[in-house]
Amino acid sequence: MEAKENGPNGEQSGRGKVLDGPTNPMVTPLLTDLYQFTMAYAYWKAGKHHERAVFDLYFRKNPFGGEYTIFAGLEECIRFIANFKFTEEEISFVRESLPSSCEEEFYNYLRGIDCSDVEVYSVSEGSVVFPKVPLLRIEGPIALVQLLETPFVNLINYASLVATNAARHRFVAGKSKMLLEFGLRRAQGPDGGIGASKYCYIGGFDATSNVAAGKLFGIPLRGTHSHAFVSSFMSPDEIIDKSLHSSDGSSICEDFVSLVQTWLSKIQWSNSLRGTFGETNQSELAAFSSYALAFPNNFLALVDTYDVMRSGIPNFCAVALALSDLGYKAGGIRLDSGDLAYLSCEARKFFYAIEKEFGVLGFGKMGITASNDLNEETLDALNKQGHEVDAFGIGTYLVTCYAQAALGCVFKLVEINNQPRIKLSEDVSKVSIPCKKRCYRLYGKEGYPLVDIMTGENEPPPKVGERILCRHPFNESKRAYVVPQRIVELLKCYWPGSSDKAREDLPPLKDIRQRCIKQLEQMRPDHMRRLNPTPYKVSVSAKLYDFIHFLWLNEAPVGELQ
Repeated sequence: MEAKENGPNGEQSGRGKVLDGPTNPMVTPLLTDLYQFTMAYAYWKAGKHHERAVFDLYFRKNPFGGEYTIFAGLEECIRFIANFKFTEEEISFVRESLPSSCEEEFYNYLRGIDCSDVEVYSVSEGSVVFPKVPLLRIEGPIALVQLLETPFVNLINYASLVATNAARHRFVAGKSKMLLEFGLRRAQGPDGGIGASKYCYIGGFDATSNVAAGKLFGIPLRGTHSHAFVSSFMSPDEIIDKSLHSSDGSSICEDFVSLVQTWLSKIQWSNSLRGTFGETNQSELAAFSSYALAFPNNFLALVDTYDVMRSGIPNFCAVALALSDLGYKAGGIRLDSGDLAYLSCEARKFFYAIEKEFGVLGFGKMGITASNDLNEETLDALNKQGHEVDAFGIGTYLVTCYAQAALGCVFKLVEINNQPRIKLSEDVSKVSIPCKKRCYRLYGKEGYPLVDIMTGENEPPPKVGERILCRHPFNESKRAYVVPQRIVELLKCYWPGSSDKAREDLPPLKDIRQRCIKQLEQMRPDHMRRLNPTPYKVSVSAKLYDFIHFLWLNEAPVGELQ
């Protein structure tokens, strides 16, 4: 879907299609900090509000103790500016919120602004990104761009954080495992839940339990039943309609519950499983039978309500074998408590014993899903212990980003009226990199990215096969020559404003997810590992390095000793 060219009435200009507003209707021009309006008024009062400014949005440190981040949230930013317009109601509220001394003409100014004179350059959503390198460059009238700061930071901060968290869980789980996002009930409010589902999918998760996210974004949905469903049954007598047609419709089993009981008895007295368990919980068996009657093609049972190995697994197998008699294939089990490594291995042994004893092909490979407050550490521990889990349902620690509360994106002025600006600090990590920049990723002969380099906008771009001096922005001794074998420019135009620059389309969510997966696969393994990952190099050109330090010395006040 393409963004529109928005004018005073939101009309199309012919170069693009109208883009819907942000997913969350609360994302309006009022979703900002009060000081953005006070600054806008002060700019307007000083006659500076139309001065052309350039801001960079970036972050200073990778989250979760890692050395990479996944960039997400761009589409929502573009949707926001495509529909940026103050309503009369919003202007009235701003008037009430600012001091009464503010002139009425300022509110007329707010009435007339939109983002048709703003340009946004961005890294592609779903990309692997690193500190200091601009994720977005926003150019436009300073008062207006200032009003975009807070919503942009808000829309990118959590999105990138949770996408990175998801990517880290995917890395630990491995490519072969299915990852299910089950975090809606524990997320920070409705928007946290919707955003988590979307951005976990970008980060590599396969599906979500969140029905609203499935509808909004087309994310695959997964889910079974809860303990409440199991414990709501008292006995098999509660099941009224016990009949089930075969999968091909050619026959009907009049009493599926009796068929299940027959199979349970066979399992109990089979040679390989005799003595493994005694009487199973009959109310659990009734619940499983009822669920299978409702969903014979998608029977997946939660087996830990009473006792996994003595009741849940045998009851599940009896129902699964009864379904098999009628041509159906059960989906598997979910474990939600206990020693997941041990229980998954024991369940797998049980399944293989069933396959061998009764000749049901493929039964040993029955799916095993695990949930129960999983996180990176527990996934890592399960891998070390050895387990038989095929899919992980992850909720609280994933969607709340429990290990780190925020990414810490910042929005800094780097140029105004073609004059570079710098923000200084005694903390070198907080010194901004001035001027409008171009950013490139340089790849080595093995195909891995070697370094990201920032250059001044008017510097000649780096060339394949030519040696480039890459310098640390602030540390004089850190420098290296690089001969790139491939070069990718990172910042592309996603909102050209009134300029005639070519605009990148906003890709479908699946394409963003695929970009994320592909870029992570291209990273050098030592940058990706959980413990002591190698920092990825972020650099500036020699010319930009010299300019940063010239400006630093020029702007820093000179002390005087008495």
